Amino acid sequence: MKRTDQALVRHLDRDEIRALLDAPDLRSPLGLRDPAMLHLAFAAGLRVSELVGLRLDQLERGSAPCVHAMAKGRRERVLPLWKETASAIAEWLKARPTGGDPELFLNAAGRAVTRSGFEYVLAKHVATAVRTQPSIAGKRVTPHVPRHSCAMHTLRATRDVRKVALWLGHASLQSTEAYLRADPIEKLEALATLAPPGLRRGQFQAPDTLMAMLMSAGRD
Repeated sequence: MKRTDQALVRHLDRDEIRALLDAPDLRSPLGLRDPAMLHLAFAAGLRVSELVGLRLDQLERGSAPCVHAMAKGRRERVLPLWKETASAIAEWLKARPTGGDPELFLNAAGRAVTRSGFEYVLAKHVATAVRTQPSIAGKRVTPHVPRHSCAMHTLRATRDVRKVALWLGHASLQSTEAYLRADPIEKLEALATLAPPGLRRGQFQAPDTLMAMLMSAGRD
C-alpha cells in the first residue's frame, strides 16, 4: 500500500473554545440554536453527521441529561452532558419551531440543519471569536475540529486513550492513536522519567598500569 503523510489533528485550546462558544448573539432564536450546537459538538465530540442528524427522541432531559449518539456501524453510545451544555440546549428548545423536522437542530425554515449549514454557522462564529482570541486566526477550524478538540481535552483529563475511544465511538484504538501523537504532555512525561547520565566534570586520572602500557607502546 502507498504510504501517505499523516498530519497531526487540529484542535482548539481551552481559551479558544471558550471564545467560540461565547461568539453567538443570543438575541434571536437562531442565536440560541448556535451555542447549543457548538456546545454539543465540543462536549459530546459528535461527528457532524451525528450532530445534524440528532433527533429529539435521542435527547434525555431531567436530573441526568444525556444524548444517545449513533456511531459508525450502528453502534449506539450514551453521552452525559455538561451542565452548561444541557442549559444551552434547554434555551434552544424554548425557541425551537414546532411542527418542523424531528431533528433537534432546525434552520429558519423548520428543516434539519445540513452539514454545509453547520459549516457555515461554525465559520461565522469563528470569525467573531478571532476578535477576542486572535490565535484562532492561525488555525483552520473545520467541522471536524470540535470533535478533535473534545478528544484532546478528554485525553489530557483522563490520561486514558481507551476512554477517548469509547467517548468518540471508535471501533478500535488505532483510530484514537492520532490524538496521542498530537499530545505533547505524553512525551514530556516520558522525558521526565529519563535521568541524565551521571557524569561529573574533573580531570581524568589513568591507572598506573594503563600509563605503563601506553609508554611501552610509544617506545616501540
